[in-house]
Amino acid sequence: MIAFAWEAMKTGFLKTPFRRMQKVDRWTELQVFLKIVEEQSMTKAAEALDLSVSGVSRHLVNLESRLGARLVQRSTRRLSTTTEGQQLYLDARDILANWEEAEANVTARAHAPTGRLRVGASLSFSLLHLMPVVQQFRQRYPSVLIEVVASNRYYDIIENGLDLAIRTRRVEADSSITIRKLAETRRLLAASQEYLDRRGVPKHPSDLKDHDLILYTLADNWNHLNFRKGEEAVAVEVDGIINANDGQLICAAARDGLGILAQPTYIIQKDLEAGRLVRVLDDWDLPRLTMNIAYPSKSFMPARTRLFLDFLVEQFRANNYEELWTR
Repeated sequence: MIAFAWEAMKTGFLKTPFRRMQKVDRWTELQVFLKIVEEQSMTKAAEALDLSVSGVSRHLVNLESRLGARLVQRSTRRLSTTTEGQQLYLDARDILANWEEAEANVTARAHAPTGRLRVGASLSFSLLHLMPVVQQFRQRYPSVLIEVVASNRYYDIIENGLDLAIRTRRVEADSSITIRKLAETRRLLAASQEYLDRRGVPKHPSDLKDHDLILYTLADNWNHLNFRKGEEAVAVEVDGIINANDGQLICAAARDGLGILAQPTYIIQKDLEAGRLVRVLDDWDLPRLTMNIAYPSKSFMPARTRLFLDFLVEQFRANNYEELWTR
């Protein structure tokens, strides 16, 4: 039965030229028709819909004209629906009820934290900092399902269906992507105490040519280290005895005494605190990294995305990560 109303609406769309179609509100016509039938009066329908009687009449005439069928019999005393009108009433009532339910479901999902959230980040960030936040967030919002897309490459946010991603680059190629700062972090040189006892401690960036380095190949200019101390700047071209595209592999190699690594503080902070790694040339600065949250436009952002974004920022502030990572 619903097919009758749907086919009528579809036929109306197909037969109506594009310019006319833009001016016709078929949902309003159906709503007006339903109210006429329910109230059995043009005047009462107009009052209920806050329209003029002439406006209600015009919507009904347009609907009948487009469908090519009389829907309501008019007389000076009463209105009555035709057979076609009664069938359309039954079908249209179901269509509009289903549509209102669909709208309500979308609105509820947009304002309540439910559904699936896809978050992109590097493997190191995911292991060290994202998963603890995910665990706490899930305790607060158990209806949100979180999918972590861990990769050391930057996925396209839109094409890969990510709700947000944590990046260490300052700009996004897509202007529709919004960036929110999460924290700034230093990049440090560090090595195990065993390595430094065996090979000595470099005193100046130029001393690195006599040391074994472990380097991250996905960093910008990964084999060029640009140091600065006050007004002095030193550029050192390096090559590692071990080069890898993952920070965890590099940290493991450095902990095993294989050489000096160059990594952001957020990756090696726990190793520094535990004494597994020791800072090297700490009075020299490498260019710092800014960690950002990148996400599509704020327009119509689902509640789960908005809440997780704010929760992530709050956790970083509560743990004073930026202060810790820029020392």
